[in-house]
Order: sequence, then C-alpha cells, then structure tokens
Amino acid sequence: MDYANILTAIPLEFTPQDDIVLLEPYHYLGKNPGKEIRSQLIEAFNYWLDVKKEDLEVIQNVVGMLHTASLLMDDVEDSSVLRRGSPVAHLIYGIPQTINTANYVYFLAYQEIFKLRPTPIPMPVIPPSSASLQSSVSSASSSSSASSENGGTSTPNSQIPFSKDTYLDKVITDEMLSLHRGQGLELFWRDSLTCPSEEEYVKMVLGKTGGLFRIAVRLMMAKSECDIDFVQLVNLISIYFQIRDDYMNLQSSEYAHNKNFAEDLTEGKFSFPTIHSIHTNPSSRLVINTLQKKSTSPEILHHCVNYMRTETHSFEYTREVLNTLSGALERELGRLQEEFAEANSRMDLGDVESEGRTGKNVKLEAILKKLADIPL
Repeated sequence: MDYANILTAIPLEFTPQDDIVLLEPYHYLGKNPGKEIRSQLIEAFNYWLDVKKEDLEVIQNVVGMLHTASLLMDDVEDSSVLRRGSPVAHLIYGIPQTINTANYVYFLAYQEIFKLRPTPIPMPVIPPSSASLQSSVSSASSSSSASSENGGTSTPNSQIPFSKDTYLDKVITDEMLSLHRGQGLELFWRDSLTCPSEEEYVKMVLGKTGGLFRIAVRLMMAKSECDIDFVQLVNLISIYFQIRDDYMNLQSSEYAHNKNFAEDLTEGKFSFPTIHSIHTNPSSRLVINTLQKKSTSPEILHHCVNYMRTETHSFEYTREVLNTLSGALERELGRLQEEFAEANSRMDLGDVESEGRTGKNVKLEAILKKLADIPL
C-alpha cells in the first residue's frame, strides 16, 4: 500500500461488488414479492395522470425501494419472524446489517428522484474556502425558504434553477417524515402499553401507511399535465387498506400462513379491532394483557380473538367501518371521475391516446372491488 499517494491509490467510489454485499438483505426480501398493491395503484392512477413512461418507471422504482426498505425496518422493530411466508431478513443477515441496508436504500431512492429533474443549469463553481462554502450554503438555504413561502416562485437571488425540483424534494421529505412520525407513534403505544383512540389511530395510519401511497401519487401529479388533486382519494384508500389489513391479520388463514396466526397480538400492536375491543369494555384487561405478554401460544391467541369476536363484537364493528369507508371511497371516486370527464371534455384532444378517456377508471374500480372482498 502506497500511503504517500493514498488519495490516488485508492478509488474513491464504491463498486457494484460492494453493492452486492450492502444490498443483500434488500434483494433477499425483494425475491419474494408481495401483492404489489402500490404498483397496481400507480398504474390505475396513471389512467388519469398520463405520466410519461420513463418518469412512471422512476416513480415505481422509488416507491418499491422505499416500501421494501420500510418492511426491513418494520420487521426489526416488530421482532417479526416471518415475512411473506419466509424468515425475515434480520434473522438471516443480522439486525445491524439489515438496518444499515434499509437506511442505504432510503437514500438510493432519494437519488433516484434526480432522474425526474429536467437537465440542470450549470451552477457557479463554489470557491474552495470554508467561509465561502458556508456562505453559499446559507444563501441557497435562504433562497429555498423564500421560494417555498412564495408558492414555489424563485426569488431574484435564488441559486435554484427549477422550482419544480424543489417540489419533488418536498414530496419525498414531507412523506418520509409522515411515515416515520406514524411509525413512531405506533411503536410508542406498543412499548408504553398506551391504547390510542380511533381518531389517534387514523392519524397514525395517514402518516405510516398514507405516506408511501401519497409519495407515488404526488410525484405523478408533479409530472402530469392534469391539475386535479387526487390526494384525498389516496388518504381514504390508505385508511381503508390499513384497517382491512389489521382485520385480516386476525381473521385470515392466508395471513396466518404468510406470517403467524394473530401476529399483531404477538407483536403487542394496537390494531384497529384491538383498540375497539379495549375501549368497548374498559373493565376487562384480557386484550391489553395479551398484548403486553406478546404471547405466541395458539391457545391464548385464539382465546383473545374469540373474545373480541363474541364479547366486544370488534370484527363486526370493523366490517361496519370498512363498509362506511367503502361508501366514502365510492363517492370520492365518482366525484373525481366526473371532474376528470368534465376537464377532458373542455380540452382539444387531438391525439389518439386521449380518445376514450372519459374519466371512468376501470382499473381503480377493480382494485377497490377486490379490497372490498372481506371474509366474515
């Protein structure tokens, strides 16, 4: 080793071979794909948003990377054993390596967003002195803040050439913050044995589950000519999806095979049915004690699930809530389909690809219909 010329002797960039090691837990989980609901939703929303193919592929990659990385972290934080019917990554690669991989993929996803930017205008070369560097950073930060406050319009002194670039960064930053806030609240409730209200639960879901859904659609909206806001529909889908997932975790034989029976009880998670059961009969500590013990005993888990079914009727209540949300989804979907059709009719649609785009989103209707299929 030539330490006298160390900076020229050692390559400064990591190699693809390094990435094979760094990303192995990520690829391990990716080899066993899930239901791909997020990819299906992206395709469905693109009927309205009509994002260019190359941009859509980037968005799909970003969402897929963030989703898989978040699952790696979830499994560590929940001390899970199975994911999609296979041992979780951290039981094979270890907790430190899995956490590092998940964090690494978060930043790779952020790097992927650069592909959505227009070709940047060359920036002035920053002088090498630390004082000048600090001045440049402060100036750019001030300009960015002023741009944000002015609704994305750059100030005369701004060093940021494209305000839409800043918006792409804002989407990722906003929603990753939301995701971690939601996840943090859920972990706090679990570890402090604090049962939230249904309202607190919904707020958590809009952060944890809604964050990834909104990243996809907000990025698509940013790269689309369509000016209709689909975020409220995405929020409704997020709430419905998570409550349904909580229900299926305690009721579905498929979930029991892919994970473990009533895994949410074993993890000590305050899911929607358990929250209802605890608040319905506060004098009983059966459910909250089961969560505290994090038991893996089939007898105890079945006893708790049966109590929730027959005593507090929490699964019946959850189905009623899902039916109510399904109605809200139907109405919001219908409103957006009408708005899209009206906006489309006002436009001069000369290209063949636009023909027949009446607003009725068949793909999205099919996804929501499939989600509405809930076992008793």
